[in-house]
Amino acid sequence: MELMEDASAVERMLLRQAAQTQTPISGSLELLPLCNMDFDMCYVRLSREEMERRGRLRTAEEWLEIGHQMQKSGVLFLLLTGGEPLLYPDFRDLYLELKKMGMILTVNTNGTLIDEEWAAFFGKNRPRRINVTLYGGDDTAYETLCHYPEGFARAERGIHLLKEQGVDVKINGSLAGANQGEMEKIFSLGDAWGVPVRFDTYMVPATRERERPYSQEARLAPEEAAAARIHALKREMGSELFREFAVQVLQKVDREPGEVVSGRPACNAGKCSFTINWQGKMRPCVVMTEPTADVFALGFSGAWDRIREQMGQIRLSAACSACNLKSLCRSCAASAFLETGSYEGTPEYLCRYAKSSLEWIRKENLETKQSSR
Repeated sequence: MELMEDASAVERMLLRQAAQTQTPISGSLELLPLCNMDFDMCYVRLSREEMERRGRLRTAEEWLEIGHQMQKSGVLFLLLTGGEPLLYPDFRDLYLELKKMGMILTVNTNGTLIDEEWAAFFGKNRPRRINVTLYGGDDTAYETLCHYPEGFARAERGIHLLKEQGVDVKINGSLAGANQGEMEKIFSLGDAWGVPVRFDTYMVPATRERERPYSQEARLAPEEAAAARIHALKREMGSELFREFAVQVLQKVDREPGEVVSGRPACNAGKCSFTINWQGKMRPCVVMTEPTADVFALGFSGAWDRIREQMGQIRLSAACSACNLKSLCRSCAASAFLETGSYEGTPEYLCRYAKSSLEWIRKENLETKQSSR
């Protein structure tokens, strides 16, 4: 899963250059696994008792030592996340010191803890962006999905307070069967609030800290997820940009399939990006549990070298590498392993997801042509 899917043109150029030199330019710190909500589909959240059985939170001083090592290694873009990162005891001090190092910071939050004081802090010390995850379009949805009935009202207030301070805000959403009816509500709220919305309709069966896979029965069937994906893309892009996207996709998939060879992962994980969890375990991306390296034992550069080397040994499905649906497919090293148990596996769910996505794009493209006549 890419850390900077919404990167600007300049940021993408920097990421490409870093990937070529295998410089770790982009990463995330999961400061803690604790959260004030209990979202049913979260694979990171632990109760305090579960966390304490596994270890302790690292201090701000410990993270800042890693921060200085990251700075020397070339890290520029850093995402602070959790759990709910605003629950981290020394968040403000850590945030300010990382900014002093020249880090360009983004924050993931559920938004429910943002009050006037937090909004003023971020207004004075601007992040690159704050991503607020919305789980539904009203308090009823939050009570059902997050067991936190006042969560929506709090998140809505947090978004408005941040915008009043001039902070760049984006809404994130993840779609499953339980909140399928909430997607359009959230897009409409984004329109009303003047906040961009991005929805992920593919729920990867990850385990991570909770050591239990996301229930595959709870996610949408691949055909349903694909239909939602195309609807979400139209809403995110707007009609004109989506038409251009559809034309480009159809041109790519109508070409002859390439040579069947086993390929290396195409994403930036382990090439120029990484994630470090609350225990100090570095991994290539947020949903992978292996390979892993302890930054507090090895130091940042030692951990990065280990991750980079091990990711370089991974090969993906030969069939996937030659498929003409690659531009539409969500298959990657993480999803292949989690869906099939092997990096070289071909995930049936994602094959159906990509094929159905193509069918919906063809349908939308045909309807657009007919309506323009």
